[in-house]
Amino acid sequence: MLQVQHENHFFLFNFDENRPNQEHFFESYFWQKQNRIIGSAKGRGTTWFIQSQDLFGVNTALRHYYRGGLWGKINKDRYAFSSLEETRSFTEFNLLNRLYQAGLPVPKPIGAHVEKLAFNHYRADLLSERIENTQDLTALLPNTELTAEQWQQIGKLIRRLHDLQICHTDLNAHNILIRQQNNDTKFWLIDFDKCGEKPGNLWKQENLQRLHRSFLKEVKRMRIQFSEKNWADLLNGYQN
Repeated sequence: MLQVQHENHFFLFNFDENRPNQEHFFESYFWQKQNRIIGSAKGRGTTWFIQSQDLFGVNTALRHYYRGGLWGKINKDRYAFSSLEETRSFTEFNLLNRLYQAGLPVPKPIGAHVEKLAFNHYRADLLSERIENTQDLTALLPNTELTAEQWQQIGKLIRRLHDLQICHTDLNAHNILIRQQNNDTKFWLIDFDKCGEKPGNLWKQENLQRLHRSFLKEVKRMRIQFSEKNWADLLNGYQN
């Protein structure tokens, strides 16, 4: 792990030695000049997909942190600074690294960036592994049914997360990815912004219910194939 400061910019990298141009790794135009941009996705902002297998061992996704809702229209990407460890990007990087090292299927964190601004504010970016050849469940389920065993796999994955006392505060069908290759299925969890460790067990049932509500919402919105039998299979995997 390497932590570096360059003027008012702070970097955290998942490698041990300085690399050329590392202070530019969080600038999309740096990668554009090298013809390494291989795609993008729109959300609150643009997530850039970067061809970086030769640099980091994986292709990557570069994401800038933006605020949502009404407040985001007034202040799109500035956050109050208290400490580096509590910034959005450093927090998500460290959580992803903990989960990745524990063997959970999550994106490998590559780097985090914080730019300190006037009036004790900051902006932030995250560079993480792009999980390739996958779909999120809302893209798959309108046309494909999962087997009981696959629903159980999802339940077991969430149980592994909960056993580490990690609450995914935005656990929904969009943040579960699936890859199906050669009769093998694997699931990933993504988007751990504002997630973290939580003591006790009372919150775990509510976390599951959040996911259940997400599936029901997507039945109406995206016409996904989801039934209470599917949910029972997921819970069976979670409980066993």
